[in-house]
Parts: sequence; C-alpha cells; structure tokens
Amino acid sequence: MNKKVLIIEDHDEIRGNLAEILEMACYDVYMAENGKIGVDLAIFHKPDIILCDIMMPELDGYGVLYMLNRHEETIGIPFIFLTAKAEHADLRKGMELGADD
Repeated sequence: MNKKVLIIEDHDEIRGNLAEILEMACYDVYMAENGKIGVDLAIFHKPDIILCDIMMPELDGYGVLYMLNRHEETIGIPFIFLTAKAEHADLRKGMELGADD
C-alpha cells in the first residue's frame, strides 16, 4: 500500500508540480486548493504526511494546523509548511503550533 500525502496549496501550478513529483515516486496524493478543503480531506483520508502552504484563502496554514491538532485522528500526522515566508517569527509561529518542519 502506497503512503498518502496531502498537499494543501492555493497555487495550481505549485500544487500540480508537487503532486506529479510525488506520484512518480509512488505516493497516493490528495490535493486541496485551500485550508478548509485541506482540513476535510485530512480528516477523511488520514494521510501519512501533510505539506501545507501558509498564505491561503478561506483558512491559512496556521489555521489548518490548529484545526488538525484538535482532532484525535489527525493530531499525530507529520505536518510540513511549504511557504515563501522566511521571517524568523513566521518559522517560530509554525513550530510553536506543532509543525514538524
């Protein structure tokens, strides 16, 4: 059984490129174009890892991580932010919320 990856990213091209690379490496990939859809997909599919942008419409990446940490079935899923935000405060905020990287 292939490992499952959830990509939560609002830019179509980035989301598609990541999915293509991961699918070529034999991962089952689920994709969401915003945080609200991402939370729903994470709860339903219970992926092995989540790759998530921070700046998105509907619900930002920090909100996604907060919501997933409130659900028993998603609290332990490794969570990695993929973002252009490079300020130390942004990195610290993500880690304080429980991001793995």
